[in-house]
Amino acid sequence: MDDGLAKFKGSFPRTTAALRRTLDQGLNTGGQIYISTHGHPQMHASFGFAAPGVRMANEMAISWFSAGKPITAIAIGRLVAEGAVRLDDPVAQSIPEFAQNGKETITLRHLLTHTGGFRSADNHPEHLSWDEIIAHICAAPLERNWIPGEKAGYSTRASWFILAQIVQQHRQCNFEACIRREVLEPIGMRNSSFVARPQVPFAPVYTSANGALTPALQETSYPRPGSSARGPINELGRFYESLCGFVQPSPLEDQRLLREFTTRQRIGMYDQTFLHIIDMGLGFIINSNEYGAETVPYGYGKHASSAAFGHSGNQCSCAFADPSHGLVVAWCLNQQPGERLHQKRVRDLNSAIYEDLGLG
Repeated sequence: MDDGLAKFKGSFPRTTAALRRTLDQGLNTGGQIYISTHGHPQMHASFGFAAPGVRMANEMAISWFSAGKPITAIAIGRLVAEGAVRLDDPVAQSIPEFAQNGKETITLRHLLTHTGGFRSADNHPEHLSWDEIIAHICAAPLERNWIPGEKAGYSTRASWFILAQIVQQHRQCNFEACIRREVLEPIGMRNSSFVARPQVPFAPVYTSANGALTPALQETSYPRPGSSARGPINELGRFYESLCGFVQPSPLEDQRLLREFTTRQRIGMYDQTFLHIIDMGLGFIINSNEYGAETVPYGYGKHASSAAFGHSGNQCSCAFADPSHGLVVAWCLNQQPGERLHQKRVRDLNSAIYEDLGLG
C-alpha cells in the first residue's frame, strides 16, 4: 500500500522507518509530517488512516493541541511591538479582575514563561462559556509559597485564556477572528484555526481508553488558545518558516522582539509540571538537551542545536525550528499512547530526521 511514505524511503530512510514503527507498534493509525531546510520543502507526507476506512491526507486539518500555543504568543508579541502592552505590565492592568487571591503582581512575561503559579485554574469545567472561564481563572488563587517569576510550572490552559482575552480586548474582536486576521492568513495558513471549520476535512487525534479510540479533543463553540489549534501540518511548518524569515511576511516584524520570544528567557528552572529542568522563551520551548537529552520531555531529538525553539502538543505533535541548520520540522501522529511511549517516539523520530539530513 502506498501510504504516502514510500516515495521518501530513499531520501528519508530512518524517518520513514521510525514512522512505520509507530504504525506497527499500534501507537497511532496515521499522521502527517513536514520537513524543510532554508524554506525548501524536503518531505511532506501523510500516511495511514485518519479514521476507520478514511486515508490520512495532506490537506486535512489535524489537532496540534499545545503546539499551537506559540501562535497565541506571537499575537501578544504584535501588541508589544505596537506599544499597546508591555511584557512586564501586570496582567491586571489589562484585566483588573485578575488581581485576586495573590495574583496582583503576575505579568505578561510570567504567563509566557510559565512562571505565574496559578495552575489550579487549568482544571476548569468544559461546559463553561468563555466569559465564565475567564472569571474562573481570575478567581483562582496563587499557589502556596509561589513568588511569580521565581518558580516554574507549565500552564496547560489558564495562562493562554488570559493572554487571548488580552488580545481580544485590545483588538476588539473575538480571538479566532483576531488570530486568523493578524497571524494565520497573512502568512498563508488559510486552513488553520482554533475552532472547527466544516469546509476543512478534519483528522482527529485519539486517546485510547479501555482499548477503544475516542477523540481526545472535545469540541466547543469557542477556541481554546492553549490547546485547540488545528490545520494541515505543513501550515504549522510554514509558521516556523515565517519566524525564521524563509517566507514572508513575518508575523512579528520587530526582529529584536522576535529574537526575545524565541531565545532563552527562563533558564535552568525546574518545571513543577514537567518535573524536569526546561528552558523557555516567551511562549516557546527552547531545546533543553543540556539537562538530559534522554530524559527531557517533548524535546527536539538528540542532535538538535541549542538554538532550536518550538512547541509540542500533548502526546501527539511536535513543531520546531533549528536556526543553526535552517531546519523546520512539524509532525502530528493521531493517537496519544501515554507519556512513556510518546517520549520515546519523539526522540526516535526527531533524531532520525537529523540523521537523514546529514545533521547527526
